[in-house]
Amino acid sequence: MKIIETDILIIGTGIAGISLALKLNENFNIAILTKTNIEESNTYYAQGGIAASFDKFDSYKFHVKDTLIAGAGLCDEKVVEKVAIIAPSLIKDLVNWGVNFTKFENNYDLTKEGGHSKRRIFHKEDYTGREIETNLVKNLKLKKNVEIFEKFTAINLISEREKGQSVCIGAYVLNNLTEEIIAIKASYVVLATGGAGKVYLYTSNPDISSGDGIAMAYRLGANISNMEFMQFHPTCLYHKDAKSFLITESLRGEGAKLKLPNGEEFMQNYHELKELAPRDIVARAIDFEMKKYGITNVFLDIRHKPSDYLIKRFPNVYENCLKFGIDITKDMIPVVPASHYTCGGIKVNIDGMTNIKNLFAIGETSCTGLHGANRLASNSLLEAIFFADRVAKFLNKNFEYRKNSFIEDWDSKNVSDTDEVILIHQNWEEIRKFMWNYVGIVRSNKRLMRAKRRIEILEKEVQEYYWNFKITMPLLELRNLTTVAEIVIKSALKRKESRGLHYTLDYPKTLDVAKNTIVRKKSKDKYEYF
Repeated sequence: MKIIETDILIIGTGIAGISLALKLNENFNIAILTKTNIEESNTYYAQGGIAASFDKFDSYKFHVKDTLIAGAGLCDEKVVEKVAIIAPSLIKDLVNWGVNFTKFENNYDLTKEGGHSKRRIFHKEDYTGREIETNLVKNLKLKKNVEIFEKFTAINLISEREKGQSVCIGAYVLNNLTEEIIAIKASYVVLATGGAGKVYLYTSNPDISSGDGIAMAYRLGANISNMEFMQFHPTCLYHKDAKSFLITESLRGEGAKLKLPNGEEFMQNYHELKELAPRDIVARAIDFEMKKYGITNVFLDIRHKPSDYLIKRFPNVYENCLKFGIDITKDMIPVVPASHYTCGGIKVNIDGMTNIKNLFAIGETSCTGLHGANRLASNSLLEAIFFADRVAKFLNKNFEYRKNSFIEDWDSKNVSDTDEVILIHQNWEEIRKFMWNYVGIVRSNKRLMRAKRRIEILEKEVQEYYWNFKITMPLLELRNLTTVAEIVIKSALKRKESRGLHYTLDYPKTLDVAKNTIVRKKSKDKYEYF
């Protein structure tokens, strides 16, 4: 088996992974891995923007307050404050890397989104993520100490024991093109693999969002926290031919109204902020109205704004909707809630460290304490670049070379090619459907137990595929999705209250004391909760 040695292995090429690589010392050898092409990430598809208190009428204290309110009692206040304070300087880092945020008369055109009390969202029209990702990639390709592995899928993390504890020393990875399995040996491994939105039927996430980092870290023994808190974006385009296209929250920030098919507004019945209420409230309101009237979707209406303004301010939304025969200057936009952001993840401290030595996690795959029970809009890109900055500073100061680690050859004996690809696809679709129906926006013990029974059966089937057939990228993604689904279900069953994004009919009240849910794999098929 081929073994590649490097100093630092980064898995994931979104804003978290790339900004980390850009901030690490030039004398480190860095390998950065992505399972498709380098630009394909959740970052690339982010429309709204990145939050930072910059306006003279704003303050980091207001940003902190808004974040804590959205987080419903589960945010780590120290983390929130540190992120909010440093946010403006991180915006400057992005500008220095070439990110051209939209300006109006030489001032940044700060916008407003749900849950924010002030205008503090930096954006590039309505394709902010694309602007950030393409500029980060340009800078990364200039780094001579970085080797980029495109179309490589991580299979498992590798560890060894040292003084009674696990130490991460690399990863087994699959070359998607040649189907060769190699090992990448590293002194430190950083997971920046994004979230797990594809575990649900309707999602704004790209196909790559299969929870790979969370599943791999879990299998290694890392603590996984608050996975019951899956954020549903209220407004994903509803059209039979539209796949995962998000209608940015900035439309509501600029005055778009949510309406029923008859044109009646309804958000005034749910929250004083109406369309700009926190996302969990808006998503539940839409879900309730859809079930109440037996309708497949609601509508977003911004026709009262001038056509020229809409085309200039929201070119991405305008052009994509037009492809499906929807002119946002003349037509209401059909929308439905969709899974959007994984607020839980691999538990880390302020420096991005997991409980596994030499293993770090940053970005959506991590659980940092910033989001709590519900992420405030446009805090995700901010969290990713903040913790990338923290990990870079830590490693630049504390790096220690790990020598003489032994990596076993990958065992591929007694495996065969599978001619049952349809079964992988079928299991994938089944998981996404029952997760949507039973572990979605509104939950109950009965629904969760149904999901638990199904995932336990599917987990055995997937394990059989994994051990008996040749490894492929679809099989790895299915395996990881199955693991993530199981963790979400069991975490949801553990929380006996409704809080933030987790709403259950059996426990509609919020408990006085807020506690994190942490799950860790002790041994095969056993869980430990804290």
